[in-house]
Amino acid sequence: MGQKVLLVEDDASLIDGLVYSLKKNDYIVSVAKSVKEAKILLKNGKFDLLLLDVSLPDGTGFEICELVRMEDSQIPIIFLTAADEEVNVIRGLDSGGDDYITKPFKLGELCSRMRALLRRAGITQNKDTAILSRGDITVDLLASRVTLKGKTLELTGAEYKLLCLLVKNAGRIITRDVIFNELWDGSGNFVDDNTLSVYIRRLREKVEDNPSKPQHLVTVRGFGYQWKEVE
Repeated sequence: MGQKVLLVEDDASLIDGLVYSLKKNDYIVSVAKSVKEAKILLKNGKFDLLLLDVSLPDGTGFEICELVRMEDSQIPIIFLTAADEEVNVIRGLDSGGDDYITKPFKLGELCSRMRALLRRAGITQNKDTAILSRGDITVDLLASRVTLKGKTLELTGAEYKLLCLLVKNAGRIITRDVIFNELWDGSGNFVDDNTLSVYIRRLREKVEDNPSKPQHLVTVRGFGYQWKEVE
């Protein structure tokens, strides 16, 4: 049975094309044309992935994203943004989105992003080691739960995968290219440095006592990032 996608979009021509194409790719698609409709569908059904337009007749996709994140931190969310809307891109990621794609986009690119996020969402299902501990941080790979100093962190799917990559390689420098390939499954050519910087900043706000002077997630200039163990 196909995976369930909620498309929140009010452009009729775009809806028709996306629904037709996604169904051909074996997705089960539900459509909401407003924030109100989206809330009703989310209340009455469960979805594997959300596609959210930013501008809607009665609000924004950010509202829906924030609402969903209060209930489910792992469901993949992709924002559909207009060209040259960098502010919306950053706001979308800050509100809990995992990725964004700029209109007009190629269906192949969108499906590639969707598959990558859906694989990421299921990444913890078959792990040999269930618990990963490094200093004062512990990752329960089966439950997709992270605790720092005994406190549970509320992470989105993208933040969780990024943190797992860094913690598993604690003490090693992870290059930006490696992070792109791991988080976007080889489709990192669609992702710019600014997107990764937003993820890093957002993650620091959750794991650092002072995000401006990180002790855990440090930048290695010219190379990438490194996770340092702190007892």
